Amino acid sequence: MKKLINSPDSVIADALRGMAAAHPSLAVDLENRVVSRAGGATQGKVGLVSGGGSGHEPLHGGYVGYGMLDAAAPGEVYTSPVPDQILAATKAADGGAGVLHIVKNYTGDVLNFRMAAELADDDDIRVVSVVTNDDAAVEDSTYTAGRRGVGGTVFVEKIAGAAAEEGADLDTVAGIATHVNEVTRSFAIALHAGTVPAAGKPGFDLADDEVELGVGIHGEPGRERGSMAPVHDLVGYSLDVIHADRPLSGDLLVMLNGQGGTPLIELYGAFAEAAAWIEGHGARVARSLVGNYITSLDQQGFSISVLALDDDLLRLWDAPVATPALRWGR
Repeated sequence: MKKLINSPDSVIADALRGMAAAHPSLAVDLENRVVSRAGGATQGKVGLVSGGGSGHEPLHGGYVGYGMLDAAAPGEVYTSPVPDQILAATKAADGGAGVLHIVKNYTGDVLNFRMAAELADDDDIRVVSVVTNDDAAVEDSTYTAGRRGVGGTVFVEKIAGAAAEEGADLDTVAGIATHVNEVTRSFAIALHAGTVPAAGKPGFDLADDEVELGVGIHGEPGRERGSMAPVHDLVGYSLDVIHADRPLSGDLLVMLNGQGGTPLIELYGAFAEAAAWIEGHGARVARSLVGNYITSLDQQGFSISVLALDDDLLRLWDAPVATPALRWGR
């Protein structure tokens, strides 16, 4: 294993120190492992909190800032943050209008965020939780009952965050977040596994001519092992699965996401295939992202997330955002 780390034990603390040094707009609580906005909670605004295991950067700390999250709680690599940590993030995000928890559907995350919400209630902070489960690949997986929460979480954080900045109340923001999750589908393919620093070796084995179809963001098994094929075929397979689960039509927001170890030149090639597939099926790419937005350490491969846009969702997506990982209009 070759990684740019001091030791497996310090990798998260070192990364958080780096975020604090690189982004003065963030306040990084190293003791509690919470990333929040440097100016503190905005009074009268609904706060947004998310979190999960580290290793998916820029998710979630990279999305703290104007127009998205107010605070994030990064756990150990591929491990949920603990309730006290989530509670600290919730307090950091509380501006008196309640707090929305955005929770990816993994058993540990769901349980720990639920406990944190109960603790917040004891402190008179109203919390509403929205669980993301946009993965079209499998119904149950290694860490999950039901579908997994994956790339669509980025869409939820951005669009719900924009609604909160506009002054929407907690129930409205939660309703928008729920709707975004409902109209989003994702699918991922891995070419090579990522390596957890503490493990020192890839999380699973793939032969040179194999790919994992429907892989999870922690390297969980997908639908099946497939044969390596041209990117045209791999992207087509992914979009066929998404289209069969929720037919694609009209204006779409499409994210072609790297998993941490895929060169951008390959991601753009994959996006070209995705755009051609979508156009060929009578829909339109109205907005897009290409790059690393929810990763799996250094896993090689890609994921596609597709959201069905309407006028309100498009307006909220286009609204200003200023975070380390997404920035436009401000």
